[in-house]
Amino acid sequence: MSAPPAGAAGPGGGIDLDDLAGLLNREVWSKLRLKPPTGARPLLSASLILIDRSGAEARVLLGRRHDGDRFMPGKYVFPGGRLDPDDRRMAAAGALPGAAQARLAALAPRSPALPRALALTAIRETFEETGLMVAERGYGAPQGAPQGWAAFAAQGAYPHLEPLHFVARATTPPRLPRRYDTIFFAADVAAVSHRVDGMVGPDRELTELVWAPVSQAYGLDLPFITRVVLRELELRLAAGMSHMLPAPWYRVGRAGWMRAQM
Repeated sequence: MSAPPAGAAGPGGGIDLDDLAGLLNREVWSKLRLKPPTGARPLLSASLILIDRSGAEARVLLGRRHDGDRFMPGKYVFPGGRLDPDDRRMAAAGALPGAAQARLAALAPRSPALPRALALTAIRETFEETGLMVAERGYGAPQGAPQGWAAFAAQGAYPHLEPLHFVARATTPPRLPRRYDTIFFAADVAAVSHRVDGMVGPDRELTELVWAPVSQAYGLDLPFITRVVLRELELRLAAGMSHMLPAPWYRVGRAGWMRAQM
């Protein structure tokens, strides 16, 4: 896992990130709004931002997507991916913090288990893409883990939900052929109990990992929504990183991108 490139830009990478919805309208929606709707429905997904606060400035883990990928090739992103049916069936250690559970319950009031499943999605995808396990090893190996969790369970640990913070939600605009409704979680790197090598490399989904100081991470080739979520994380860290802090939801309405609170 490498450091960010020399000469990386400071906060915002030269872009005003204080008006975050305005940034998305200027840089993203101004181009997309002229295109016809695709009819694609957003797929539920989750992402995990790992944070290292051991130094003078917090660092975050970002991975570079493979240049051959059709979706955001070569971009630096937080690990994450789509909700899998097995995420609803996997046993876990601990529970998602109550404030996160309550806010995410609005996603599907008739499916109270969905917040937990999305948290598990974020943990599973982070393991599959980076080899890093947010896990509790004190309970032994999970018994009867669903197929989608077999590789994780084989390491002799349960996914650990308690360290997760709900940071933000973002829904892809309706003019794109591939759309996601993504929940961004964050956790301190101290929650990582184990690492499996070989999950990152030239033939994998993420070709390299970077631990970037937050102020320098904007200098990487980030998708605009990743820039926005990174800024939200920065503000949250400055405010004490409490579970009780509200989480924003970025989505496109009639007037363009909007920022609502969850």
